Formats: sequence, C-alpha cells, structure tokens
Amino acid sequence: MIYVVGHTAIDHICRVPAFPPRNGSATITERKVYFGGGAANIAAGIARLGEPCTLVSAIGGDFPGSEYDRWQKSLGLNQRFFEVPDAHTATAFMFTDEDGDQITFFEWGASRIFSDSEAPALPFVHMATADPDFNTRVAEKAAFSTFDPGQDLHRYSRTQLDAILSHINILFANQHEVESMCRTLGLSREGLAARVPLAVFTMGAGGSEYFHGEECSHIPAIRVRMADPTGAGDAYRAGFLAAFRRGYSPRDCCRIGTVTASFAVEVTGCQNNLPSWEEMETRFRQVFGDVPVIEPGAGEAQRSRV
Repeated sequence: MIYVVGHTAIDHICRVPAFPPRNGSATITERKVYFGGGAANIAAGIARLGEPCTLVSAIGGDFPGSEYDRWQKSLGLNQRFFEVPDAHTATAFMFTDEDGDQITFFEWGASRIFSDSEAPALPFVHMATADPDFNTRVAEKAAFSTFDPGQDLHRYSRTQLDAILSHINILFANQHEVESMCRTLGLSREGLAARVPLAVFTMGAGGSEYFHGEECSHIPAIRVRMADPTGAGDAYRAGFLAAFRRGYSPRDCCRIGTVTASFAVEVTGCQNNLPSWEEMETRFRQVFGDVPVIEPGAGEAQRSRV
C-alpha cells in the first residue's frame, strides 16, 4: 500500500494570452473546473495504474457525496480524511499563458486542519503539497518516505526543509523547486541531491534525471501533442511510485513516470487522462522498448536499497 499525504482540491484552470504586469490585468480566454490537489492527483494516478493506494487528505463539508468523492471511490482509492464540515475543500486557481508558463493561487480551505492534526505513522508514504510541519512529522514517523514540496515550497522555512530532507528516502522536485531549495539551503544542485538517498529532478520538455549515490542518468521527455501542462509532475510521481513499489530500478521508474506524464498533458485536467498499467506499457514499448520483467517481492528489496 502506498499512502499519499496532502491536498485534495478543486482546480480552476484558466488560459490567458500573457501574464499581466504588476497592477495590470489580463483577459481570461478559457476557464474550466476539474478535480485536483497534488496529493489527490498522485493518488488517483497510482490507483489507475493498479496499485493499492490510500489518500490522507483534508476535505470540507462540500466533499462527501460529491462528484469528486464518487470519482475517487470509482478508482478504488482508499480515503483517510480529516473532515472540516464548516469549511470548503481547498481550491486552486491556475493561469497558463500561450508560452506554457503557469502561475497558481491556492486557497487552503479545509486543508488548514493539517497544522493541528496528529501525524500518522505509515509504512510507505509520499508527502505531496501540505502543511510543512505536518509533513515533517509524517516523515519522522514513516518507515519509508518520499517528498515533493510542489507549490507549497514557499511555506517551508530553512529549518523545516533541512529537517524533512533528513528523514526522507526520495526527493522529487522540478527545476524551479530545485533552484528555490538550493537558494534556501545554500546548496548546489549536486549538493541538494546528495542530501537524500535518491533524488529525482524533472525539467519539463527537458526530461528528468535522477541521482542515486554515484549513479546519475537523464531520461528524455516524450513528444506528444500537449493540451495543458497542469498535472504532468503529479502524473510523473504517480508512475514512478507505482513502479518503485513493484520493484523497478530508479531508471525504469523514471521512464515509467515519463510515460505516465505524457498521457496527463494530452488533455486539460490533472486526472482526466491517467493511463492504466496496460496503456502505460503499450506506450513504454513504443518509446523505450520492452518493459522489464520484475520478480515477486522485488519492491521490498528495492526499498531496502534506497
């Protein structure tokens, strides 16, 4: 079982010709509402790939019985929620310009309860966007943990970042998050990677790379017709974690993450085009060749090596 900790949110995804200057304005040319939240996106991706997954999240009184609630249940996703009946579920407002760059505004809503909640002790947990102190406490108790600061990175102090990096097994970050963490901690890119047993850095169209001890490798991105970049990183993490639990090598986990992300960007909405394992395998073969055969129990052995 993979546990994923963090936000469940409603995404308002908007398109603008260009971002306005300070005190300026821009015309929204398109706006759609989708299921989102970094943790919920990753958990949905893992479930679609056929791996058992529990989402540890916060919801408002608007969530139980909603279309989003029914969607998660249809995926077979286990829900472990902190419910705040008098609040609404977190909401994200994302603006993407014609160059594919994105700005996000996030209203926490019910997710504020994380800061006052008791952190569970979990065997295999991925910490996505959530309260920094809560995530740190989860990492301290976990048997095996992975971490993705995401769009909540600006909420982490240097002390909190340093603490959580001391307790995690795998760090995920995109190029902007890597630069920000390096500035905060006074580290080089290589120095940041060396802080954890395994680091995976994604670079959009530039692909991704991982650092595992002395091993470092680059995985190219897959060329697809991109409709919306939103959710690509979450889908990548879902693919990586599902593969890692099965026992694939870090390199193949990155490749499977890359393939999973290629599906997500083909349509608008983070959870609208997540592949099954079989669909992922078909595209994997087209790009990377045969999917390696994994022996039963390989996942446990893989975790012991990281």
